[in-house]
Amino acid sequence: MTKPRRIRLPALLLAATLAALNPATTQASKRPELVREAAAALESACAHDTAARLLREQAKAVLVFPHIVKAGFMFGGQVGDGVLFKGGKPTGEYNTLAASYGLQVGVQKFGYALFFMNDAALAYLGKSGGWEVGVGPSVVVVDKGAGKSMTSTTLTQDVYAFIFDQKGLMAGIGIQGSKITSLD
Repeated sequence: MTKPRRIRLPALLLAATLAALNPATTQASKRPELVREAAAALESACAHDTAARLLREQAKAVLVFPHIVKAGFMFGGQVGDGVLFKGGKPTGEYNTLAASYGLQVGVQKFGYALFFMNDAALAYLGKSGGWEVGVGPSVVVVDKGAGKSMTSTTLTQDVYAFIFDQKGLMAGIGIQGSKITSLD
């Protein structure tokens, strides 16, 4: 029975490390700063990438996580807070949390935006009480350079994910689950 304790200890240490690296999760006084950072991250992504710009123009809403921290050694996790924008105005705050297991090692920081392309996908975010990526609406990760082939008539998926500002190194193969929950 000592083996399960060994597995739990690294997972608990990783969770504590991730929580410490993401002070916005625990400090409510930083919320105006989170809105500013999310808006700036979205503007920067749209200024530098045609796909992001087209997605923002067509989306019903955009959920922006400006700072995600991902770390792992066998067990991994990622955490970050974000803001939902509808019509360019902040309408809610969310947290993303993911856990993974497999051959992996490293630390990485990045941001991402989820572009909700229809009312059904957006409604699912609001009523699900914790949206799990991979369950519910379909999500497509936008590849750099995809903007060359995107038009308003080729945007047929429920949600598009756009990753930006990747820093650090994370390598490996693993199984991951991600959950997004409202902070409001």
